[in-house]
Amino acid sequence: MDTLHSIISGLLQGITEFLPISSSAHLILLPKVMGWPDQGLAYDIAAHFGSLLAVIIYFREDLRKILGGWISSFSGKPNPEAKLAWLLIIATIPICLAVLLFHPVTNVLRDPLIIAGATVLFGLVLWWADSYGKRQRNMDDLQVKDAIVIGLFQILAIIPGTSRSGIVIAAGLMSGLKRDVASRFAFLLAIPTILLASGYDLLTVTFSRSQVDWVALFTITSVSFISAYVAIHYFLKLVERTGMLPYVIYRLLLGGVLFAIFL
Repeated sequence: MDTLHSIISGLLQGITEFLPISSSAHLILLPKVMGWPDQGLAYDIAAHFGSLLAVIIYFREDLRKILGGWISSFSGKPNPEAKLAWLLIIATIPICLAVLLFHPVTNVLRDPLIIAGATVLFGLVLWWADSYGKRQRNMDDLQVKDAIVIGLFQILAIIPGTSRSGIVIAAGLMSGLKRDVASRFAFLLAIPTILLASGYDLLTVTFSRSQVDWVALFTITSVSFISAYVAIHYFLKLVERTGMLPYVIYRLLLGGVLFAIFL
C-alpha cells in the first residue's frame, strides 16, 4: 500500500467513523473508485484502531468516571456512572450476537449497490428521527429498554452504508434524546463495539499469517486518530446548531453518485 492510499484510508476512517455517513462504506468504496487494490483486513483494523484511540482519549474523563462508578457499584453503591456503564454493556450485546451469527455472509453485503441503497435509506431514517424525535431527554433519563432498542438498531450497522454512529444516533433521537446526548451515547457505545470487532478481526489476521506493511499500518492509524479526534470535537460542538440535515443531504448525494456509477 502506497503512502497516498494509506493517508486517504486513515483520513476517511477517522472522519466518517463518528459522522453519521458510514465509514465502512467509504473504506470499501475507496479502492473501487480509485482503482486501487482492496486494502485488506489488517489495514481496516489499523484504521479502526486509530479512531478507537481517538474516542478513548477524547472521553477519557467520562470513561474514568464510568469505570470507577461501575466498579464501586459491585460494593452496593449505585450511581449514575454505573447505570450508564450497564446500559452501554446491554446495548453492545445485540451487535456481538449478530456478528457471530451473520459474519460469514457479511462479504455478500459489500456490493456497491447495497451500499448505495443503505446510504440513502438510512439517511432518510436519520432525517425522520431528527425531524420527529422529541429531543427532550438527557443521559440520566436513559433506561434499560432504551439501551435494548438502541442495541437492536445497531445490528443494522453490519450492512455497509448504514453508519454505526448514524443508526445509533437515529435510535437515540427516536427515543426522545437530545441531539448531543444521542451523539455522546453513540460515541461511548463505539468504544466496546469497535474494540470487540477489531479484536475479532485481529484474531482472523493473526491466524491467516498474512504479510503487512508496518509503515502503512502506522500511517493509517496515525491519520485516523488525528482526523477522528477532530471530527468528534467539532461534531459535538455543532450538532445542536446544524442538526442532521447536512449529513442526510450528503448521504443522498453520495447514494445518487454510487447508483450512477455502479447501476
